[in-house]
Amino acid sequence: MKTILSFVGSCALVLAAGAGAIAHPDFDTLIAHRGESKDAPENTLPAYQMAVDRGFGFECDVYLSSDKRVFSFHDANLKRTTGVDMPCCKASWAETVSKIDAGKWKGDKWIGTRPALLEEILALARDGRQIYIEVKGGSTEVVPYIKDILAKQTTATPKNVLFIAFSKDVCKALKKEMPSYRTYWLTDSHLREKNAQGKRVITGPMPVENVIATLKDLGVDGVDQQFDPKVITPEYVAKIRAAGFEYHSWTIDVLDKALKAFGCGAQTVTTNCAKKLRDEYEAGRAK
Repeated sequence: MKTILSFVGSCALVLAAGAGAIAHPDFDTLIAHRGESKDAPENTLPAYQMAVDRGFGFECDVYLSSDKRVFSFHDANLKRTTGVDMPCCKASWAETVSKIDAGKWKGDKWIGTRPALLEEILALARDGRQIYIEVKGGSTEVVPYIKDILAKQTTATPKNVLFIAFSKDVCKALKKEMPSYRTYWLTDSHLREKNAQGKRVITGPMPVENVIATLKDLGVDGVDQQFDPKVITPEYVAKIRAAGFEYHSWTIDVLDKALKAFGCGAQTVTTNCAKKLRDEYEAGRAK
């Protein structure tokens, strides 16, 4: 109950800042990160199908294989969830990716689960829920292949599919090649630079002016930003919204923090446990 009251207080701040209507944890505002990855192997069809069956939209990560197939995987290397030590971009779909087991690590129930092709993922699209396609790797080479896949199907549309990417070059290419589809720039809440040892370290908070300037330069529709409540405030988000851009947050698995993000004006929150967060929120409202 305390969490809900805190959320109400945050909402009042957002309204005062002029950010518009306040979202809350629900089917259309929680985005299942890599599918319902708390309960199913990440970035596989079972995880995406679980999100859909539970009523949520979902996020997926995609790479271009060496034989030019667009498939879903998170890490740059296949090793963590499959045991196969090979970079995604150098792996052949036909010879390697389609045959690897990306489910066993999550439990015997998922043995034999392989990564998913983008066309298989898009078959799950439906209006009222969103599929966030994160384009990985930093290379724009994959963009024409994604465009071709979208052109050959009818289920996924600009109403239910959008793109996210950290790479500014990829963001620009996606928006140029598929202008009717929304594209959000992915970014941290902090500025980071490499130190003398080559490790990226935080050098300060991400100024809201930097975010707005980047969005204008890229010509994209909004930002999907890592949420740090010490940096992101209702006023911060209101400035981005006032500049004409959407605002979204990632990746939050604790209800109190998710409510803070919504209270600051986030339109969606990406989470590894969408059903858990919504259930907890609804239980709190019922008290």
